[in-house]
Amino acid sequence: MAHSPGKTSKYADFENLRAQAVALRRQGMSLRQIRDHLKIHNNDLREQARELRLQGWTHNEIQAELGCSKSSVSLWVRDLPRPEPKCSPEEQRARMNAGLTRLRTAQDQDRTATKQAAADAIGALTKRELFIAGVALYWAEGAKDKPHRRSEVLQFINSDPNVIRLFLRWLDLLEVPRSRLTLRVSIHETADVGSAENFWADVVGVDVAAFSRATMKKHNPRTVRKNTGDTYRGCLVIYVRQSADLYRRMEGTWYGIVGAASAVDLANRT
Repeated sequence: MAHSPGKTSKYADFENLRAQAVALRRQGMSLRQIRDHLKIHNNDLREQARELRLQGWTHNEIQAELGCSKSSVSLWVRDLPRPEPKCSPEEQRARMNAGLTRLRTAQDQDRTATKQAAADAIGALTKRELFIAGVALYWAEGAKDKPHRRSEVLQFINSDPNVIRLFLRWLDLLEVPRSRLTLRVSIHETADVGSAENFWADVVGVDVAAFSRATMKKHNPRTVRKNTGDTYRGCLVIYVRQSADLYRRMEGTWYGIVGAASAVDLANRT
């Protein structure tokens, strides 16, 4: 650090003094004890702080260098001109945006890695595992029989193509042919129905002519819709004809899963 000409005090070797202060700090001394030990007084620190400020140092940099409080630094140098910014506002914004981009990229990489590791851990499904997964999926998303409305039939509706694919794979496991399926798109009236039907036909693996007439949802002018654009394809409704027995098997299996899970929970309690 530069010093004024002719300065011969112990502060001429400021770096050596700083090294001593760091060593004493590591030994557990407080800042006051270090100042007393090295015979450093506030006037000396003030002189050093002002010199650093004139060199363009920030308050935080001076505080870290001298080991004093930020409020003291601010008081000592308040009459000195502000140092010129080291970069323009545009450069500052660019640096900030670059930092945010790096952070988001790292977060995306962590997110992707976690999901991929979880997916890899599944491996191949046994028929039993697929059957149980399909039952749980249906109970969460499919139509259920009610005491006040008997409807023992498999009917499933969803907007996620992967959910539809898993449900169809479950039906394959149950040996339900595509010919027993009634397919229908449920979509908003302002959407492209033809494009949606072509999309779902590809997902199911049937000709679009196999679809029943689409169900059109009326637009409520007071509602702000977010499911718009080219990626909006509505929902696919799958109705399995002659499926009363399959429905009963599904419901019975579901309650079997619930009972088995409850039994495991009871066994693990202390």
